[in-house]
Amino acid sequence: MDANMEAAGASGRYRADVPPSSSNGLRVRAAAPFPDAATGVESIGIRPNLRDGHSDMTTDVDEVDTARGREYALLSLLLARAPDRFLLHRLAELRGDASPLGAAHAALAEAAARTSAERVEREYFDLFVGLGRGELLPYGSYYLSGFLHERPLARLRAHLARLGIERAKGESEPEDHAAILCEVMAGLANGELPAAGADRELFEQHLSPWIGRFFADLERAEAADFYRAVATLGRVFIDIETAAFALATDTGNTSDRKQWR
Repeated sequence: MDANMEAAGASGRYRADVPPSSSNGLRVRAAAPFPDAATGVESIGIRPNLRDGHSDMTTDVDEVDTARGREYALLSLLLARAPDRFLLHRLAELRGDASPLGAAHAALAEAAARTSAERVEREYFDLFVGLGRGELLPYGSYYLSGFLHERPLARLRAHLARLGIERAKGESEPEDHAAILCEVMAGLANGELPAAGADRELFEQHLSPWIGRFFADLERAEAADFYRAVATLGRVFIDIETAAFALATDTGNTSDRKQWR
């Protein structure tokens, strides 16, 4: 599966830059994408800006967490914008297996092969942008409170601030957008964001209560075609994450990822 995810450009690349000011921490750089050196696919942009005292980002990340990071990065990329012709071609090369996640990869490959960049761009517009608003609102605050920019977003911002993560200046989307949350999770899972062990707490507090419902709604959306396969992948993956974190709680081992398959 790892080779397939690399083929799709699902692993984002992160840069560590010393900030020009004295501000400390990480910034969500959705307005400043940068390409993956291997694939040319752009990340939507978690990019750590690290002061000298926080420049050592090297961590031991096992294969499972690396794979988790790639899944989150792929979902983030597809939820942030419609895939172009190049990315659709790479997605069509994904291969699956008999597992639920493997079947979701195979379905995504089939959906990518039968659509076009023009069709999926229109689909994305109808789903998430629309005239006035799209068919779906991919925001945690909306799913948890029924309104945008409410207390769930404030709580998320406070949590991200504790991790040293903030939204980049000029970025219009709030931090509870599904794409931004998935990219934060990608960085935490694969060790690119130096906050070891923070992925579970962020997931349980700010993704688990709503993002599964969002993916279920996306699967049923009238405008969804290619994005129905994206939704299935997201739903299956979130179910696996939920079960793995629950198992870790039951066993008392917060690093247990044996059920992530």
